Amino acid sequence: MSSDIDIRKIEELSMNAFPSLQTQLLDGWVLRFSNGYAKRANSINPLYHSQEDINRKIEKCEKVYQRKGLKVIYKLTTHVFPEELDNILERKGYGLVGETSVQLLSLDEEETIFSNKASIDNQLNDRWFSEFCELNHIKVADQHTLKQMLNHINADVCYVRLTNEKEETLACGMGVLEGGWIGLYDIVTSKMHRNKGYGIELVSSILNWGKKHGAEKAYLQVMLHNIPALKLYKKLGFTEAYQYWYRIKREC
Repeated sequence: MSSDIDIRKIEELSMNAFPSLQTQLLDGWVLRFSNGYAKRANSINPLYHSQEDINRKIEKCEKVYQRKGLKVIYKLTTHVFPEELDNILERKGYGLVGETSVQLLSLDEEETIFSNKASIDNQLNDRWFSEFCELNHIKVADQHTLKQMLNHINADVCYVRLTNEKEETLACGMGVLEGGWIGLYDIVTSKMHRNKGYGIELVSSILNWGKKHGAEKAYLQVMLHNIPALKLYKKLGFTEAYQYWYRIKREC
C-alpha cells in the first residue's frame, strides 16, 4: 500500500485519532497547535495541493508558529505539496528528526486474542490516564494538554490496560476506530515487565476489540530507532507502507 491517496488517507486518520487543540488551514496545508506537546500535534502537514509561492508560504508559517512561541515543525511524507518541499526546507536550514515507519495489517484472516489480563474502557478515565502518563514519562506540565486532546477524539476509542493479580499495570495503550481502520497509539510496557510477551497481548487485545467493532485493517506508527517495537510488530504481521519524518527550523 503505497499510492499517494492511501498515504493521505492514513495521515488524515492519524490526525483525527490524535487531534490538536487548534487547527488552521493555509492554502492546502494543515497547521496544528497543541501548546507544544508532541511534534505531530504541533506541526505543519502539507497534505493537499497549494498555489501560493512556496517561499512566501513558508515565511507565513514561520510567523504563525513564532507568534505562538512554538517551534516551526513540518511533518513530511513522500506525498507532500510541493513534492520538492523536503529539499527546500533542508536548504533553509531545517533539521531532520523523528524518522518513523507507518505500518499496516489486514485483519481479514488475522487471528486476534483478547487477553484475560486486559481491561477496556471506551471513555477516558483517571486510572488509565495516570498509569499511561507514568509509563510514558509524560511531564506534569503537559498532562492537561494531553487530556484535552484525548477528550477531543471524535471516533470510537478503546483505552486498554493489562494488569496482574496485584493490580499492577503491565502495559497500556489505546486504539482509535474510524472508517474500518483501527489505529494503535502509544503502546507501552512497564520497564519492570518487559520481554514477557505483554506487548503482544496488549496489541492483540486492541486488534480483537477493533475487529469486533468492524475494523478490517490496522495501522500504527513506530520510530525507526525503536528496534524492540519494530520486532514486535513484525512478529504480529505488520508491514511498512511508508515513512514520515519531521523538519524542524533550527534556532539561531
